[in-house]
Order: sequence, then structure tokens, then C-alpha cells
Amino acid sequence: MYLCYIDESGTSEQSGNTSHYVLAGVSIPIWHWKDCDHEINLIKEKYSLTNTEIHTAWILRKYWEQNTVKSFASLDYTHRRASIQSIRRAHLLKLQLPGNNKKYKQTKKNFKETEPYIHLTYEERTQFINEISLCISNWGFARLFAECIDKIYFDSSIAHVTIAEQAFEQLVSRFEQYLKLININKSPKSKCLGLLIHDNNETVAKKHTELMSKYLSNGTLWTSIKNIIETPLFVNSNLTSMVQIADVCGYTIRRYLENNEDLRFKLIYKRADTKDGVVVGIRHFTKSDCDCLICKMHKKGKKD
Repeated sequence: MYLCYIDESGTSEQSGNTSHYVLAGVSIPIWHWKDCDHEINLIKEKYSLTNTEIHTAWILRKYWEQNTVKSFASLDYTHRRASIQSIRRAHLLKLQLPGNNKKYKQTKKNFKETEPYIHLTYEERTQFINEISLCISNWGFARLFAECIDKIYFDSSIAHVTIAEQAFEQLVSRFEQYLKLININKSPKSKCLGLLIHDNNETVAKKHTELMSKYLSNGTLWTSIKNIIETPLFVNSNLTSMVQIADVCGYTIRRYLENNEDLRFKLIYKRADTKDGVVVGIRHFTKSDCDCLICKMHKKGKKD
């Protein structure tokens, strides 16, 4: 059995505040699951993040409050946390004025989402995600799949599907093709099957369950589905480290495409699925003359 953990980065709405939408899936053989989970938990423990969800976008923000604390980096974790909590409480009290309701709610949300990480400096948080990315890059048994859509160049009226639907269909198709190659010379009784595991979201769960049911019956635009079983399993990402790994991958790919942040990207890109030396697991849907590494590798494959 191969498990493919899925998460998204960016917004699928074309009016959203990101130029790209990325749906990423990380596949691992079920017999490696425990080892992977253990490795991730060891890194979390090192940074006092045991049982804490990895939400990369919130982790890698700069927290202005830390700059207001004298010698913040020299404090121990307990005093760092106490000082930031005190500043945040005072700031929220100041915002509780007429006309500030929207700003107060947004600030309160920001504080809640970043609360688990306030004991770490920005440099430490960056190093934490770097170590997670390096860990992923060393999983030679893992495969990374992703559909990366530049929303500027996507036209739903031409594609006849939404951005999110295209991304999911592409990811399912690539995972299926990967499983087909694994099973080419295996008997029906010994072949490996795949299961999709997705971060739990009520709206996404309903849509992806409906789409997967359709693919199981009729196939996708590119392939029949013979090796992926069931509709996706939806789990709470705060309880499942491996879905959090998909979050790291999706965010890393999107930041590379939008901001050319390539340090972590080059690490996780090593795990992209390949066929005959060509990366086939990740696609960048964008302008024809894009010179990002993903597009270069696809063009190289077509020439070869």
C-alpha cells in the first residue's frame, strides 16, 4: 500500500491573494510510515514543537512583537513566550475601540495561528522548516506530485473545470501512473494499491469525494483508475504529521514560483516523480516561455 498525503497552498479563487494555486501530494510506502513520522517528531522535539502542527505559512512570518523585546534571542523559551504573550494581550486591548472591529478580528486570528511558534526566533523557525525539507529530500522511497497553476493563465471557460478540479485530477492521474509502473510485472494478488489522505476541509472533502467517485467509475481525462482505492480519507492535519509534510511541500513550491525562493525547493524537488530521467510528477501550468526549473525539465523531456 502506498499512502499519498495531500495539501494545498494558495487560494484556488482567481481573485485570491496568491498568483499561484498548488496542490501537492507526498507518497510513501506504508511500511515507511512509522519511520517518517518518527523523524519528523524528532525535529519537532528539538524545537519544542512536539504535538504542534506544521503550518509553514504561519511559521515563516515575521512576528513584529519579537523585535520589541530587548535581547529576545538570549531569553529561554519560557521567558520568550511570556514576553510575547504580554505584548499581544496589550495590543489586542488597544484595538478594542469603535471602528477597529475588522482589524481586531484579523489580528486576533494572526496571534492564534502563530501562538505555537512564538518561542522561536525567525531564524530558528526558518531553520526548523529547512531541516524538515532536508529530511524529506533524504526519503529516497518518497515521491512528490504537484499541480502548480498560474491563475493569470487559467481560463475555466476553456478548461471546463475549476482551478481546484484541474489540480486534483492531475494529481490523481500522476499518482495512478506511478502505481501502474510499480505494478507492471506483479500479479493481481501482489500488486500495490494507493490511498489518498487529505487535510480535512468540509467543502473540499465533499468536492474531492464526488470527483474521486467519478474517476473510479469513468477514469480521469488521462487515465483509468485501477490502482487507487476508495475516495480520499480526510484527517485533521494537526494530528497527522505526514499531511503537514504535504503542507511544507506545497508552500515551498508556491514560494519558489512566486518569489524565486529556491533553497528549500531544490531539496524537496529531489523527490519529484520521474520517468526515464524526466520529472513527470510536477507540472507548472503557466506561460509557454516560463524558465523555472519545473518548466525547463518538462521542455527537456519533450526534446529528448
